Amino acid sequence: MASEDSQVIDKAAALDQLEGDEELLGQMVGLILEDCPKFMEDIRSAIARGDAEILQRTSHTLKGAVGNLQAHAVYEAALRLEMIGRSAELSGADDALGVLDEEMNRLLPALEALSKEYAT
Repeated sequence: MASEDSQVIDKAAALDQLEGDEELLGQMVGLILEDCPKFMEDIRSAIARGDAEILQRTSHTLKGAVGNLQAHAVYEAALRLEMIGRSAELSGADDALGVLDEEMNRLLPALEALSKEYAT
């Protein structure tokens, strides 16, 4: 994996958390790749509708998924959106979404690379 990817995902820490189970890591990567577009769509929609509850819930779910991969920047961006949703004051949500979009654009290629690494 390229050094840029290792800055996005801490593979060693993720494997450590999963007790070295590379098969499980590969499965998690596949699920996240599958689910991320829906999470992002739901977050955008929640912000557009002003739905703080959905924003908080979906951001929390995304945060948990990427947290398992030790993808710290996306985790922090999702946490920020979760807190905005929890507060029900969505004035900063567009800016926070911009940060999440940037970090997701860095994460997805790293996930794709990991997915290919674990393809059977």
